[in-house]
This record gives sequence, structure tokens and C-alpha cells, in this order.
Amino acid sequence: GSGKTATAIRFAQTLSPTSKIAVIDTENGRASKKIGEDFGEGVIQFDVLELKSFSPSGYTAAIQEAGRLGYEVVVIDSLSHAWEGKDGALELVNKAGGNSYTAWKDVTPMHQAMIAAIIGSPCHVIATMRSKMDYVQDKDESTGKTSINKVGMAPIQRDGVEYEFQVVCDIDVHHELV
Repeated sequence: GSGKTATAIRFAQTLSPTSKIAVIDTENGRASKKIGEDFGEGVIQFDVLELKSFSPSGYTAAIQEAGRLGYEVVVIDSLSHAWEGKDGALELVNKAGGNSYTAWKDVTPMHQAMIAAIIGSPCHVIATMRSKMDYVQDKDESTGKTSINKVGMAPIQRDGVEYEFQVVCDIDVHHELV
């Protein structure tokens, strides 16, 4: 409810005034509800692909197809599902059973291929991510006691994914973007 989808679509319109925009929707059709909506700069037209399975390979294929079809901008709403959604990376590791290190051997290259598709796309790529409160454990040197402390918000995705993007913004519950 912070405005991730609408903000991403508005950014896409700025990058592609001709409206050659594709939206990869993992938010149960949320983007489709915004087709034809006036965001203050006029009506924004875009095409939507609704993913039902959130395997990183599915994202990779969708991003690559948008590039082949000549879209100028791809909005991924939301990239978080590739991490912890149905058939996302965490579920793929859990489904593999047994040794999780062995499972990550198969899932990590799939996730890396998705990131490579984003970075290497001929399209501008805008990705939204859900966020969660991030915590760290600190040990007080004088008492030896451990405490849990909030350190802010973190994207729901593999650690460090935000460093793959040229621009990163946070939107708070008051719809303020930083």
C-alpha cells in the first residue's frame, strides 16, 4: 500500500513516453487494474504478463521476451516473489530436500541468470520489492549480553540485490520516496 506499483509505472512512462511498457505482474493482477488510469501526466498504456509461478527462470524468460518484442521499459512488480514466492528460490531449495547446500548449487545459478537478464536487458528495467524490518544481533562487550536491534528496512530478496541496480528508492507508508 505504499505505492510501489503506481510509482514504478509512472517512472516507466517517464522513460518511455511512447508507452512501449511491459509489466511483469506477480501481485495478483494489481498492475492490470491500473491500465488506463491517469497518474497526473495522462493515461499510461502498458501490457501486462501475470506470472503464476515465481521461479527465477520464469522471470528470466519474461525479461528476455520483453527485450525481443521491443519494449522500452520492463516493470517487475514484484521481484520479491522470485525469492520467497511460489516456486521462488527459497521454495525451490526447500522442495529439493536433503542437503540445502546441494540445492543451492542448482538454485543460485538460476537466480544469477535472472539478475544477469535484468542487468543485460536492452530495456530499462524497474523492479519493485517488498520490504521487511531488518534486525542485527549485537553483543555488549561489557556485560556479554546479546541484544536484538532494528536497523531499518530491507528488501525481500537475496542479500545485496539492491547493489545490482543503478538507482534504488525506498517508499514509506506515507508514500514518501527517498
